[in-house]
Amino acid sequence: MTEPLIFLSAGEASGEHYGTLLIHAIRRLAPDASFFGLGGERMEAASLKRIVRAEDVAVMGITEVIRHMPRIYSEYRKLKLSLQSQPHLPDAAVLIDFPDVNLGLARELHRLRVPVIFFVSPQLWAWKKHRIHQVKRYVDRMLVIFPFEVEFYQKHGIDVTFVGHPLADLPAPTFSRAELAVAHDLNSSKPWVALLPGSRQKEIGLNLPAMLEAAAQLGEDVEFLLPIAPLLGPEYKAKVAAIVKSVTPRITLVHDARAALFHAHASVVASGTATVEAALIGNPFVVVYRISNLGYAVARRVVKVPFVAMPNLIAKREVVPELIQGDFTTANVVLHLRRLMHNESDRERMREDLRQVAALLRFEDPTRRDSEPAGAISRVAEITIDLISKSGRKRLKSTRELLSQAE
Repeated sequence: MTEPLIFLSAGEASGEHYGTLLIHAIRRLAPDASFFGLGGERMEAASLKRIVRAEDVAVMGITEVIRHMPRIYSEYRKLKLSLQSQPHLPDAAVLIDFPDVNLGLARELHRLRVPVIFFVSPQLWAWKKHRIHQVKRYVDRMLVIFPFEVEFYQKHGIDVTFVGHPLADLPAPTFSRAELAVAHDLNSSKPWVALLPGSRQKEIGLNLPAMLEAAAQLGEDVEFLLPIAPLLGPEYKAKVAAIVKSVTPRITLVHDARAALFHAHASVVASGTATVEAALIGNPFVVVYRISNLGYAVARRVVKVPFVAMPNLIAKREVVPELIQGDFTTANVVLHLRRLMHNESDRERMREDLRQVAALLRFEDPTRRDSEPAGAISRVAEITIDLISKSGRKRLKSTRELLSQAE
């Protein structure tokens, strides 16, 4: 295969992480591959030619998406124009989550007859189910990371593959508790609690205050670790640092969320990808979340799922407590943390439940040889290259047809 050109689009922290790994995985199969599109700094460092910066379009919540729609649409237009201005159309596109932009891009890519892979399904099974028609029409392959999503897409006649969850392929953090204690001046004899308020500014603003109040009630006998999301801008990182510096007990900022979760005695985790990380690591935690009152009122009308936390959706039962909106109070957080920190039977029961969830997130391929790279990202890379190989002759004809039609 000669120098495949691949369009990538990832607009949020978790998707940007997967996009970075995917670039490296594709390069192992096709060393001359080149990439352009939407992504974060890590994807750019891995060789993505950024047309739009992920940090310029990452928003959250129903009402926030609506409010920022003009800016999002402007950046979306840049991406469309970049597709049209390339000397050659991309050989394939991999769109990672971020449906408010990526489903529109799928339509444009389909119009240009570029094969479209959608990696990390939009949560259509929870809300906006009408978008399934867009997926069916414009997406060639849907690659899902949660096992229950396969049945949903198969029911609608969509080519779907469960590739496993990328986070399930990561090894345990190598940074020991002692090393983390030395690096951040932590007391290793105290229990540690990790606080993960989210990766976006709006999430942090809504979730962090109650976490800090809970930390104040738990007191100086606990060390509190607060991981900082990589996509946060330097100004907001400084703002968070100033906030936590002004409170008691001490809150220690760290950069490795997985290490914080791994070494914590218990954690408070905002609903989202971090709950999957926490489930895979296996330490007890409580899930919290708060959005705007208007956003919550809308969500209650349109979101039709029995749970909010992904570990509970995967298990089809409550394995971790959920404190959402009005239930997310300082008193409730403290109550659950104390139980998880001091009740050994509750701790062990949750650990066992989380082990079962983790097993469901791993895809085992009995046909793969030990010498071959394993894991979700490797499978996505293989599917991408395979789709390019199969569509190459057809794409050449289609591109010529498009050019003749343009004339």
